[in-house]
Amino acid sequence: MTKHPLSRRRALASLGAGALAPVTSRQARAQSAAMKGAMYGLIGKVTVVPGQRDALAAILMQDGEAMPGCLSYIVAADPADANALWTTEVWDSQASHQASLSLPAVQAAIAKGRPMIAGFSNRVETAPIGGIGLRKP
Repeated sequence: MTKHPLSRRRALASLGAGALAPVTSRQARAQSAAMKGAMYGLIGKVTVVPGQRDALAAILMQDGEAMPGCLSYIVAADPADANALWTTEVWDSQASHQASLSLPAVQAAIAKGRPMIAGFSNRVETAPIGGIGLRKP
């Protein structure tokens, strides 16, 4: 059974601030462990030149298996914006992500895709903890 996040939030609020202390403490420990554990994540929005979303998505999805240290790489169309893609990446470390940028296949994809990109926004670095579908490092 999936719990609705608003219901849980309301329940915690009704219990008072004392109820939040264990949750906050667990979250802080998990975040600290993730930062030390070194998994590295990026989520970002790419605004695409009109009419080029599918072409850029195809370029971004090429050779994904050839990126050492990449645990998950998702390219998603933004259903509210016909000229936007979202990328969600999880790496075994920030160093692996940095190293991937110098791979010949990645450099070629950047060169091929650059003319299709109008801009970047909403870039967020994360410290992944785990989840469904995420390969373990």
